[in-house]
Amino acid sequence: MPKKKTGARKKAESRKEREKQTRANRDHIDVAKHPCNSAMECDKCERRQKNRAFCYFCSSVQKLPMCAQCGKTKCMKSSDCVIRHPGIHSTGMGMVGAVCDFCEAWVCHGRKCLSTHACSCPLQEADCIECDRCVWDHGGRIFRCSFCHNFLCEDDQFEHQASCQILEAETYKCVSCNRLGQHSCLRCKACYCDDHVRSKVFKQDKGKNPPCPKCGHETQETKDLSMSTRSVKFGRQSGADEESYGYGASGYASYWKNVASSGADQDEDNAEDDEDEEDEDEEDDDNEEEEEGDEEEEAANSMACLNL
Repeated sequence: MPKKKTGARKKAESRKEREKQTRANRDHIDVAKHPCNSAMECDKCERRQKNRAFCYFCSSVQKLPMCAQCGKTKCMKSSDCVIRHPGIHSTGMGMVGAVCDFCEAWVCHGRKCLSTHACSCPLQEADCIECDRCVWDHGGRIFRCSFCHNFLCEDDQFEHQASCQILEAETYKCVSCNRLGQHSCLRCKACYCDDHVRSKVFKQDKGKNPPCPKCGHETQETKDLSMSTRSVKFGRQSGADEESYGYGASGYASYWKNVASSGADQDEDNAEDDEDEEDEDEEDDDNEEEEEGDEEEEAANSMACLNL
């Protein structure tokens, strides 16, 4: 029989499990709930924005700044403070210790926050995948796509996630062979079969989906996703002639055919314009000839009168 676990043994195992879970969660930080990415309303212009040291719109300093690491707005009597304030609860600028270069938010004067936030800031490489703007270039919050886990700004988050599950191919077949792709990478927008999803570069963790052999991002099964293929609006899938009931030219052939037909229509229009101009010129010439004939008749009549 196995030996009965003592209380100290149980505590040590639970501590190891908590540490293991903490190390695993470091790579998957919920950016939307982190204090450096919390919502803030400016005291002066009353505009809603991300937690910042200075207002993005009016550049004013807030009355109660929030720490980007621990999220507190008041520093209590503690021994961890770099600047000691015995018996006093410091708030405002008295609580501030630094400004983070990545998230542009205040960090309190606590020793732990000052020493750890710069290395563990979740917005170190928070450039929007759609517009390539960083935290300093826009005033909104930062989010992650729930499918490809890329950073998104507040303006592009809904549009990107609505079109994220679209493959860069016209079929669900594996990119390396002709078999059906059972694993999909939402970053590369590609499908892989069971054989080609195995990679010698990226290791597969036990109990997790295999990583993408191209980028290393964790793949997901295609059947669990609402994936759709690429639709080409101006390629060879469109442009069929209506007169041929869908069996006519398409793609580049129909494009050049349409260009040729439009060119012929323009030539016909130009020819019609030239004919109209010629008709107008002929009418003008006839009118001039008639006017000259009338002048000659008037002159002959005047001469006849003189002879009499």
